[in-house]
Amino acid sequence: MSLQRSNGRCVRTQAEQQHPSVQSADVTIRVRYVECDSFGVAHHSVYPIWFEIARTELLRQQGAAYRDLEAAGTCFVVTEMHLHYRGPARYDDLIRVHVRQSRVKGVRIVHDYQVYRDDQLLVEGQTTLACVDRAGKPQRMPAGMFQVPGV
Repeated sequence: MSLQRSNGRCVRTQAEQQHPSVQSADVTIRVRYVECDSFGVAHHSVYPIWFEIARTELLRQQGAAYRDLEAAGTCFVVTEMHLHYRGPARYDDLIRVHVRQSRVKGVRIVHDYQVYRDDQLLVEGQTTLACVDRAGKPQRMPAGMFQVPGV
């Protein structure tokens, strides 16, 4: 996918338009040994990484890629993150990370997350990202990106 600049905004050709109807995604991850503490429990520091994996997959399913956005001068930075731990993920568990795009306003986008082992909810979380240029200055998101129906 290629992005082009038009009046300072990233645009896609008709064939490259995103699929804004895709509002959520699921990724399956096997908890690796390196991600665990000495008790075999997934360390709290890996959940933000798993969130990013799910968020990147959601963007991919919407028809875009971070790499292409960054190449066009559009970057996203995490400005806020919340996690609520309900139960531990353990070494070799197969977990499912669910991400849902919940709010888009101005330069910000909010994602909600749930991490499951089978049907057991292990973690809930939320991130807020801001759209910035290469210099780190806030900028509007490319036209047509991250539309949340009914919001």
